[in-house]
Amino acid sequence: MSYSLKRNLTDILVHGLLLIVVFFSLFPIIWMCIIALKGAGESVSGFNSLILQNPTFGNIQRLFELLPNFWSNFFNSFFTTFWGTATSLFFCSLAGFTFAKYKFPGNKFLFYFCVATMLIPPEVGSIPMFLVMRKFNLINSLWSLVIPRMATAIGIFYMRQYTMDVPDEIIESARIDGCPDFRIYTGIVLPIIKPAIASWGILTVIARWNDFFWPLIFLRKTEKYTLMVAITMLPFSEGMSTPWPVTMAGTALATLPVIIVFVILQAFMKDGLTLGAVKG
Repeated sequence: MSYSLKRNLTDILVHGLLLIVVFFSLFPIIWMCIIALKGAGESVSGFNSLILQNPTFGNIQRLFELLPNFWSNFFNSFFTTFWGTATSLFFCSLAGFTFAKYKFPGNKFLFYFCVATMLIPPEVGSIPMFLVMRKFNLINSLWSLVIPRMATAIGIFYMRQYTMDVPDEIIESARIDGCPDFRIYTGIVLPIIKPAIASWGILTVIARWNDFFWPLIFLRKTEKYTLMVAITMLPFSEGMSTPWPVTMAGTALATLPVIIVFVILQAFMKDGLTLGAVKG
């Protein structure tokens, strides 16, 4: 068998396996969209759920009827996701830069202590965190979902590891030229670690947008709910009978913004990887 034939067969096998993986990855989204378009009385379980007989957009209209505060809930999710991501990117990258490029007493100890906190499940601190938020009168405030997670251990670790690859010579040259430290961070380090910023931004957006545990703890009023919490309350609007087509319609609408943000930030990540010069 010739080399070219072996290579072609290998390519076909690899692409075939990749297509199978992509199919299983996209199948839940496809199934969700099919259920969201189903009319009343159609099957939503088993293989029959994949058959779309009478597609309708009436489930979206029904969604707005069951969730009169839909756009308020959408704004709440947008608010917490935007500020949660912005603050996380700023403080995690700043802390990562500090741990990576500054030598001070206790540097390694503080960093390893920060990393060690990743071993503790976040749910363990839910009661103390609730008491702290209540002490500062932040219960039912959207800022209760932003302030406690402005910087996370995994974000600091990720940014620190990426910033370690920034050449020390560039930073030292900037200091010799009299460039302030914060200017070094914003004008030199951030452009270089743009791929890391985009990657962590994608992960943070997805995590904050899909967050369910913390909004359920800190928010008490329906108009303050995030979109994910509001959608889970749909069964209570229908007398404890889960309206699956309506729920899937709401889930599909809630998924769309995350997909858009992922595509946008992925483009920034690619641009950063191909960046060949340092912006100063």
